[in-house]
Amino acid sequence: MRLNKILALALSAVMAASLAACGGSSSAVSSTASSAAGASAGAPDGDGDPTTLTVAMECAYAPYNWTQPTDANGAVQIRGASDYAYGYDVMMAKKIAEALGQDIQIVKLDWDSLIPAVMTGDVDCVIAGQSITSERAKQVDFSDPYYYASIVTLVKKDSPYASAASVADLAGATCTSQLGTIWYDICLPQIQDANILPAQETAPAMLVALDSGACDIVVTDRPTGQAALEAYPDFVMLEFGGGENDFQVSEEEINIGISMKQGNTALKDAINEVLATMTTDDYNAMMDEAISVQPLSQQ
Repeated sequence: MRLNKILALALSAVMAASLAACGGSSSAVSSTASSAAGASAGAPDGDGDPTTLTVAMECAYAPYNWTQPTDANGAVQIRGASDYAYGYDVMMAKKIAEALGQDIQIVKLDWDSLIPAVMTGDVDCVIAGQSITSERAKQVDFSDPYYYASIVTLVKKDSPYASAASVADLAGATCTSQLGTIWYDICLPQIQDANILPAQETAPAMLVALDSGACDIVVTDRPTGQAALEAYPDFVMLEFGGGENDFQVSEEEINIGISMKQGNTALKDAINEVLATMTTDDYNAMMDEAISVQPLSQQ
């Protein structure tokens, strides 16, 4: 694949005039011809390679993204690794790359390294279940939402909190969630007299903490909760139905977006054009598919 990219760039340099007339439209993500056309037409870019959409994610946050050993279901190989990435975020990344006539490359990074990778130009964008918060928007630009995630609470079936019908009923619980998320920073402090444990590095670690009995509850978003129920049959997912009984969050905190370097309007506009062709039903259908094929071991 890398050789094809090099040849495409060389062809673009030699035949710039003719390629400019061709434009950058193609439906084949991995086509050398589409890569050359995209480069000559000034394809949206953030990392210095307009032939490829380079996307960062944790690859450990099912059902949004996870790591698997094969290319089953259309998984994409992770840069610098023999493993592959798949999940809702990879599905979305492939759809965007195809629409832009670009190849696709997935970069596996820790959660805290995602935004710095965009800011330094190591990747074009991050598609990793990021909430579109005003704090993050100080560092990066966001696309329109590519998913809308409601907040849920996970408990074990035999927990005294399993019958909780509101946030008030969680009072006194020992709890945790994932580092750097609205669940940990905004939701957990709303629980009266909560014993808030240190944040977990990853979503799987958060779920292991609940399964092991290290905590009574974890707070997360609905897709992560749905996926967890597949892996942990003794978990119960509590949804308080919104309103004053639920966690109080703003819309920006549950709208999930794609982040890119500030000022990269070409890429932002191009991604938004793709998202504009999709509906909430499309998003939910993709998420349901991701949940259905997730490897349970990733939980």
